[in-house]
Amino acid sequence: MNTITLHHTLPCVFAQRTDIHSDLWQHEVQLERGHLYLIEAASGTGKSSLCSYLIGYRNDYEGRIAFDERDIRTLRTFEWTCIRKHSLSYMFQELRLFPELTAWENVQIKNQLTGFKSETEINAYFEALGIAERRDTKVGRMSFGQQQRVALIRSLCQPFDFMLADEPVSHLDNANSEIMGELMMEEARRQGAGVIVTSIGHHMELPYEKVFKL
Repeated sequence: MNTITLHHTLPCVFAQRTDIHSDLWQHEVQLERGHLYLIEAASGTGKSSLCSYLIGYRNDYEGRIAFDERDIRTLRTFEWTCIRKHSLSYMFQELRLFPELTAWENVQIKNQLTGFKSETEINAYFEALGIAERRDTKVGRMSFGQQQRVALIRSLCQPFDFMLADEPVSHLDNANSEIMGELMMEEARRQGAGVIVTSIGHHMELPYEKVFKL
């Protein structure tokens, strides 16, 4: 996948509004592989909806969204499965980790599907993010900030053309945010991938090439 394009897209719930002031909604916007984007949003402007559209969970929008000019509404279930496994990595705002499993087990669920990272590489991520000693701790016993770091590791354990990171550092201090940003961008550069970061406030300080106000 080389491009994600929004063709005059707008959540259906906003269809009757006349006060939409957005760089994305109701515009022709193309996001390209290999580039770094930040989407800044205020509460209630449709950030969660946008993420759900891009990952294929919802389609209650006007206009069109396309991957390489293929309308994503035409994608079949098995095609979405391939996209989520090989082309689009998503770090959920709510993380969606399994609290009864350990940090390591949560990461391995993804890595066993993809076979993308070695145990040595994954351990290096845990070390870099300062949670090596929590590797065998159940996620439900970890702080939300620690869980965010686990979720990042999981999101890096697959090939991707784009990474969508939805408020990835909302509960982290600047030092850990910087480390997460470095690891994410290192993997993105290695894969020649694009990165889309969303934020309603605190975000990674990265050299964004384009900032959109949602």
